[in-house]
Amino acid sequence: MEIRRAATVAEVAAAEHLFDNPVRTEWAERFLTATGHHLFLAHEDDADAPVGFVSGIETIHPDKGTEMFLYELAVAEPYRRRGIGRALVERLAALGRELGCYGMWVLVDAGNDVALAAYRSTGGKDDGTCNVVTWDFT
Repeated sequence: MEIRRAATVAEVAAAEHLFDNPVRTEWAERFLTATGHHLFLAHEDDADAPVGFVSGIETIHPDKGTEMFLYELAVAEPYRRRGIGRALVERLAALGRELGCYGMWVLVDAGNDVALAAYRSTGGKDDGTCNVVTWDFT
């Protein structure tokens, strides 16, 4: 397995099957060119397209410094339980350390035991203290 940083819209589009919705060129371009936005793709020799991805965004606050927000992790079904998710999370965490982030965090849907297992396998801990409050602007 090889993990590479996505650098072009074409690379992101090649991973479209891993995303929740179709990739929109203008959004992919904006993501790739925005400071502090990161997208890594996992590639396997036996696959024509990426088999997984992780995205992260650096968040900074005046009294806390910078931390990495793990925005999303996905691995194609046939490639799950092979350590790809763990490797992707570890790559993003390594980048966070390189950039001087003081930590990394992720939100996980209730009942998503597969995601929780992947995050725990990399040393992540569920502190049980968060609630998610959302606003819908559509």
